[in-house]
Amino acid sequence: MQFEDLGRRALDTAAARGAVYADIRFESVRSERIEVRNAVVASLADSRTVGYGIRALVDGAWGFAASEDLSPAGIDATAARAVTIARASASIARRPVGEPPPVAYTGRFHTPLKRDPQRIPLGDRVALLLEAEKALHSTPSIAVGRAWLDLWNTEKYFFSSIGSAIEQRIVQTGSGIQALAVGEGDVQARTFPGDIGLYKSGGWEIVEEAQLVQNAARIGEEATALLTAPQCPSGTFDIILGGSQMSLQIHESCGHPAELDRVMGWEANFSGTSFLEIDQLGKLKYGSDIVSIVIDNTLPFGMATCGYDDEGTESGLSDIIRDGVLVGYEMSNDTAREIGRKSNACVRAQSWEFVPMIRMCNLNLLPGNVPFEHLFDDVRDGVYMESNRSWSIDDRRLNFQFGCQIAWEIKNGKPGRMLKNPTYGGMTQQFWNACDAIADERSWNAWGTPNCGKGEPMQSGRTTQATSPARFRNIAVGVGYRG
Repeated sequence: MQFEDLGRRALDTAAARGAVYADIRFESVRSERIEVRNAVVASLADSRTVGYGIRALVDGAWGFAASEDLSPAGIDATAARAVTIARASASIARRPVGEPPPVAYTGRFHTPLKRDPQRIPLGDRVALLLEAEKALHSTPSIAVGRAWLDLWNTEKYFFSSIGSAIEQRIVQTGSGIQALAVGEGDVQARTFPGDIGLYKSGGWEIVEEAQLVQNAARIGEEATALLTAPQCPSGTFDIILGGSQMSLQIHESCGHPAELDRVMGWEANFSGTSFLEIDQLGKLKYGSDIVSIVIDNTLPFGMATCGYDDEGTESGLSDIIRDGVLVGYEMSNDTAREIGRKSNACVRAQSWEFVPMIRMCNLNLLPGNVPFEHLFDDVRDGVYMESNRSWSIDDRRLNFQFGCQIAWEIKNGKPGRMLKNPTYGGMTQQFWNACDAIADERSWNAWGTPNCGKGEPMQSGRTTQATSPARFRNIAVGVGYRG
C-alpha cells in the first residue's frame, strides 16, 4: 500500500483547510494472544487492524481525527475533520500552546529479531504452553494453572508537513505462567517471571529466555508452600526487593510523577497529578546518591524502544534522576518548550485511532556495584520480597503501600524461612533516600509492563523499567503498620 501518496494527500488537504502544521501516522497492527488454563486452550486470538490518525495545528491548538477509510475521499474527510477540531479548540483556548515540531526526521527502525515469532508454528506455541501449564501442577494443592503468550507486530508510517518521513516495525513479545494453590483455609498465587511474565521487544528469543517449562514445577511448589508459611511480621525492617518488584516501584513512584503533563496539570486521569514541581528541577533530593534513573528509548529489549515517537521525534537518552536529584521529566514537544527544553521522545498512542500523549517509556534505574547475593550481607533483621501482588498509591504519587506474592526472612545476612502476604509502605522521597545498595549489572533486567493505563478515553501503553534488585533501610513492613 502506498502510504506515502496517501500521506501527502492528507497533509495537502489539512494545509488547504488552514492548518499551519499537520502529521499523519499510519499503523498496521497484528495482536496475538494464547492462554492455556488447566490443560485447556482457554484463549486463542489473532486480530489485525489498519488505520491512521491525523494531527492538525490551527492558531496554537491541536485537532485530531482518525479513520480506517484509506480511500482518497476518506483521507480528505479525516484531514478536514482534524482541522475543524483544531479550529474549535483554538476558539476556546486560554492561550496558544501548540507549535510545529522544531526538527524534521527521516529514517527507518526495525526491532532486531533473532527469531520472528510469527514464523513459529501455532502448534509449537500451544505445545509449549501446555507443557508449562502441566508442570505447574507439581502438588495436589494447585487448583488452577495458567500459561500465556502475547505477540504484537506494529508497522508505522509517519509523515509531516515539515518533511518528516519515518517507517518503523516494532515487535513485542511476552509470556508467563501462574499457579493458584488452595488449602489450609487459604489461597496463594505465584507468577513467573516476575508478577506478570517476561515482556520485551524482540522475537521468539524472549519466550525462550523466560524458561517457563524449566521453572513451572518450582512455581507450583512455592504457591503450595505459601499456604502454610508464617505471616510476614509487622515492624520496621531493612528490605530487599527483587527485580520485578523494583520495576513496579519505579513505574508507580518515579515514572508516573515524572510525566510532565501531570506536573503541569494537563493530565490527571488514572494516576492523578504529581508532587513534583518544575521549580524543583536540579534541587529536589528524590533519592540517595546512588539512585540514577534515565529514559533510554533506544534500550535493547525495551518495550518502548523505537526509532522515533508518535510526534516524529528521534529516540535517545535523558536523565530523570541523577545522583539522587530530580533533573528531568518525560516530555512532548509542547510541554518541553514550556520549560525551555527539547522533547525526549516520550509521546505514544495506543494505536492509530488514539491521540498521542506523553507516556512513560523505558525508565531505567542504573545498576550499582554490589553482587546480588551480597545485598544480604549486613542485614541483621530484614525481609526479601519478590513479585507484586497488590499496590496502592495516592493521586500525587507520594504515599504508597505494595504487597508481594512471596518473601523470605533475613537473619544475620542470610535468607531464611519463607513468609507469606508481605507488604511494605512509605513516602516516595523518604523511601528512595533509604536506598543504600543496588545490585550490579549481572542481575539488571529489562522488565516490561504491557498494560499501563492513562488518559480518557483510556489508552494502554507498553513500558519498561530496567532494574536490578535493591536494598532499603528501615522500611515500614506489614499490613496497617505505620512505623
